Amino acid sequence: MDDFSPSDLQAILHSKRANLYYLEYCRVMQKDGRVLYLTEATKENLYFNIPIANTTVILLGNGTSITQAAMRMLAQAGVLVGFCGGGATPLYMGCEIEWFTPQNEYRPTEYLQGWMGFWFDDSKRLAAAKTFQNARIDFLKQVWQKDRDLKGEGFNFEDKSIQSALDTFFTRTEKATNSQELLLTEAQLTKVLYKYAANTTQADGFKRQHQSTSKVDIGKANDFLNHGNYLAYGLAACTLWVLGIPHGFAVMHGKTRRGALVFDIADLIKDALVLPWAFICAKENATEQEFRQQILQAFTDHKALDYMFDTVKAAALSEEQIAVIDASQQGAPL
Repeated sequence: MDDFSPSDLQAILHSKRANLYYLEYCRVMQKDGRVLYLTEATKENLYFNIPIANTTVILLGNGTSITQAAMRMLAQAGVLVGFCGGGATPLYMGCEIEWFTPQNEYRPTEYLQGWMGFWFDDSKRLAAAKTFQNARIDFLKQVWQKDRDLKGEGFNFEDKSIQSALDTFFTRTEKATNSQELLLTEAQLTKVLYKYAANTTQADGFKRQHQSTSKVDIGKANDFLNHGNYLAYGLAACTLWVLGIPHGFAVMHGKTRRGALVFDIADLIKDALVLPWAFICAKENATEQEFRQQILQAFTDHKALDYMFDTVKAAALSEEQIAVIDASQQGAPL
């Protein structure tokens, strides 16, 4: 293990890494210069390798433990590690996931400085929030018009109800004078999207609930929405951590919530990917594991992490500044 250096384990940029792991009922350890997780079968112990150089986030759920040596290697590889409850969500919905971030490497300062350059100005912060709101609709349009599977399930971006809601959304977003008005406008659009998804998947009587419900179709849709949202939060946290922007400098969500910027960034992809697949998988009576595999594959297919990086970088810096930074980091790890 001592033969490896942090740079060896970070040859792949975080925005290009393929893996996000959720583990439960296992022990994560270092063995022979690799990070493995151990599960106990009936007659034998089974070891599985984790390709840490190509991994962004590891979520440790129920019944897990991790060794100090494994954490050392994960820190060298720049892997974000989080502890959570069952199904990759906190044990209690009001509880935050506690993140451990590696401290043995440098972080870029340009994006933090750019973010702080506008954050303390109310008008500029509001403009950034509006940019994020427009970006989430751009991603929704991009995904729903491109994804054949979603089209096959009946999700049509050109539907009259959605276009009417978007017209109202854009008008109110443009006229908004504070973040609370933006949040209200966002909630009204999301309500329309929930109704559209429920009608499309025949989830009659659906009502959004953030607490876990009974395992009927409607309850499953709520559980899958919660589950998928927390996976999106993991990607958002990873994006901000890599760019060096603290989670507390939000542009929209609650000023009393320490991780509010994570919610702002996660919203870029939730409506486009998590919302429709939660309803589709509930209709098909999928298991949590099947839903998780489907939503992670959707994140990969539509380059959700790339989109988060591009949007946050664009908000923090001008295109010219980003080009200079990218050129200086070409071939070097973040």
